[in-house]
Amino acid sequence: MREFSQTELLLELEPVVAGELDRHEKMAKEWFPHEYVPWSEGRNYDGIFGGDAWAETDSEIPEEARISLIVNLLTEDNLPSYHHEIATAFGRDAAWGTWVHRWTAEEARHGTALRDYLTVTRAVDPVALERARMNHMGEGFSNSYEGVLHSVAYVSFQELATRISHRNTGKASQDPNCERLLARIAADENLHMLFYRNLLDAAFKLTPDQTMRAVTDVVTTFQMPGTGIEGFTRKAMIIANAGIYDLRLHIDDVLQPVLRQWDVFNLTGLGPEGEKAREELAEFMARLETTASRFVERREARRAREAARS
Repeated sequence: MREFSQTELLLELEPVVAGELDRHEKMAKEWFPHEYVPWSEGRNYDGIFGGDAWAETDSEIPEEARISLIVNLLTEDNLPSYHHEIATAFGRDAAWGTWVHRWTAEEARHGTALRDYLTVTRAVDPVALERARMNHMGEGFSNSYEGVLHSVAYVSFQELATRISHRNTGKASQDPNCERLLARIAADENLHMLFYRNLLDAAFKLTPDQTMRAVTDVVTTFQMPGTGIEGFTRKAMIIANAGIYDLRLHIDDVLQPVLRQWDVFNLTGLGPEGEKAREELAEFMARLETTASRFVERREARRAREAARS
C-alpha cells in the first residue's frame, strides 16, 4: 500500500474540500456579534473617561465560568497563528485556500463577540485580560503536527472540543445572555468540525494506513490550542473540577463520537502499519478510560466531603 506525498494528498482531496465547502456555505447562518452583546449594561471604566474601576463584585458569573470564558477568549485571540498554520498546511490555492479564508473569517467573530460581552458586562478585569492577551499572542501558536492528514485529524477533534467547552461554559455562567452567545459560537465550531471530520473520512478511503497513523498520533498527544496560556494547568484543573471540560467529557463527547463516525475499530483494508497504529490507539483509549474514571471518582469523593462539611 503506497504512501501519498503531501502534494498528492492536497490534489486528491481537493474535490472533497470543494464539496464540503459548498455544503458548509449552505448550512452556515450569517450572524452579527453586536447583536449578542447587552450594550445597555455598559458603563465607563476608570481612566480616560473617569468611570469606575473594575471590581470582583461587578459580575455574578461564578469564578469557574469566568476562568473558562477567559481561556476560551484567549484561545480565540491566537487566530493569526492558527491562520498561518492551516494556510501553511493546506495552501491558499483553489478550494483549500477558499476554505482557509472562510474559516478564518468565521472564527474572527468569536473573539470579537466574547471580548465585547466580557467588557460590557464587566465580567472580568479588562486590564488583566488585555495583559493576558498580549502575553499569549506574543507566544503565538505552533502546530506540533506536520502534514495534511495530521493537521486535519487534529482540527477534527479540536473543533468539537471547543464546541463542548463553549456550550458548557455558557451553561456554567448562569447568565442567559452569555449562554445564548456561546451557543451561537458553538454552532460555528460544530460546522467546522463537520467539515474536517468529513474530509478525514475521505482520507481514510484514499489512504487508510496513513490516515490511521495520523489519527493515532493526534489522539495520543492531543492538547488544546490554549495550552500555552499563562497558568493554563491551574485554570484547566478549575474548569475540569467544575465539570465544564474534563477528561471524561473529552473521551465521551469528543474522541469517541468522532472515532465512531470514522468506524476506526471496524475499518477493513488496513495494512500492517495501519493495524499497528490502530492497536496503539485502542491501548491508549483503554488507559485514558482508566484515568478518566479515577478522576471522576476522586472529584465526586471531594464534593461529598465538602457537602458534608457544609
